[in-house]
Amino acid sequence: MNRSTLSLLAGTAALAAITGFASMSEPAAATKEPERAAAVLPVERTSLLCPAPSTSDIADTAVTSFTPVTRGTESAGKAELTAATEESADGKGGKTGKKKAGKPVVTPKAPGTPATGDTSGSDAPALIGSAEGKFAPGWTVQETTEVAAGTGRGLQGVNCTPPDTSFWFPGASTDADRTDYVHLTNPDDSAAVVDIELYGKDGAIASQVGENLTVPPHSSEPILLSTLTPEKQTNLTVHVNVRSGRVGAAVQALDDKIGGDWLAAATDPAGSLVLPGIPKDATAVRLIAFAPGDADADLTVKLASPTGLITPAGNGELHVKAGMTAAADLGDITRGEAGSLVLTQTGRSVPVVAALRVVRGKGAAQETAFIPAAGAVGARATSADNNAKGSTLSITAPRAGAQVKVTASAGSEGGTAASKTFTIKGGTTQDVAAPTPSGGKGGYALTVEPLSGGPVYASRTLAATEGGVPGFTVQTLSDDRGTVSVPRARQDLSVLQK
Repeated sequence: MNRSTLSLLAGTAALAAITGFASMSEPAAATKEPERAAAVLPVERTSLLCPAPSTSDIADTAVTSFTPVTRGTESAGKAELTAATEESADGKGGKTGKKKAGKPVVTPKAPGTPATGDTSGSDAPALIGSAEGKFAPGWTVQETTEVAAGTGRGLQGVNCTPPDTSFWFPGASTDADRTDYVHLTNPDDSAAVVDIELYGKDGAIASQVGENLTVPPHSSEPILLSTLTPEKQTNLTVHVNVRSGRVGAAVQALDDKIGGDWLAAATDPAGSLVLPGIPKDATAVRLIAFAPGDADADLTVKLASPTGLITPAGNGELHVKAGMTAAADLGDITRGEAGSLVLTQTGRSVPVVAALRVVRGKGAAQETAFIPAAGAVGARATSADNNAKGSTLSITAPRAGAQVKVTASAGSEGGTAASKTFTIKGGTTQDVAAPTPSGGKGGYALTVEPLSGGPVYASRTLAATEGGVPGFTVQTLSDDRGTVSVPRARQDLSVLQK
């Protein structure tokens, strides 16, 4: 098409669909024409980054890719997940300094059907993913790793995330039993420069080693937290601040005695937070919170149970000093019922970040997972890797009630999708009887779509018992940003471009 014939509307729509950009409408006083509703269009491109799954030689990892079916998408498109690039050999035992393309780990299938690839051992790479066209809206990828023995043994899971410039991780640790890594993955052609800031119970922890860290292009770097400070801190908040470029970030928290899991980034600092989907058989729950500003926060702690909001005995409040990490042990707070934590404030609202460390099992048969404060499901959210025996979907409506549709995709080895609708009462958490694919085989995705009512929050627990140890991992489900609102142009200005 000749550039001079492009309308302003077409250019604006393309920009917004690619970048997620949406401009504000001009003031009503500037025109006498009535306001026109913004168009909601599918995004056209999506990027996801996955950390290297394990340092264990006996780790087995499944990488699952899924794109939900979205109306209005193009018929064409592509998606790929490849290993972070490496230096090429020169044939003489040296390195050329040039980069070679990583091999695909999993080949995504058409929207509506999950695809799974497998990797194993400590050499399994970090992944850089991109999707275009029909594969982009709501693209979701998860890594699920089984580690049979050793530090961090159990089930570990993490959702791959878009690149960004700031990440908060309350719940990390440099305790003697913990081995925590911050994984930084750079998808771009230029190096990224990153600061890793640490905050303990007494405030900021000085660490020149954590400043100006360089992450080379198309690569991933695991940073061991204990190399950044000699201090042993049971409860740490980690802030990844990107000075230049952008990265994906996640914390791998491994314990010598009670297993381990990935600690995903918490949602942005806010005055009220929801931490959804504490397993009903949790034996120990710890709340970790941090106030990044210059004011203290007084949090009111509530448990959204199946019957309503309740105050945990002896743990109804948590005082968080500015710049310091606070923690509270909540014990077996759910007492055999579904539950989510709801944090609010009375009076002055101070932005905070928070996460939960959750333990299942007793004695030598304990396993750990983490639940960061999450964003709402929004228009739609998906968990990519599920099975009928081990998956539990928890949905929370912290304020007003809501009606929610849950769809199980076709299985990775066949079958057809199935949907159910659930009503979640305000102030409650429900472990819903999620549907399974009709005649399906293999793993499947679960997609949550609110139909009416107030905001909802969700998480999926995946469990598998290995050698008597109740392995499990929890992933929160936040809005997949599969669509973007594009303001409609008031006038086609193509005539002015001749």
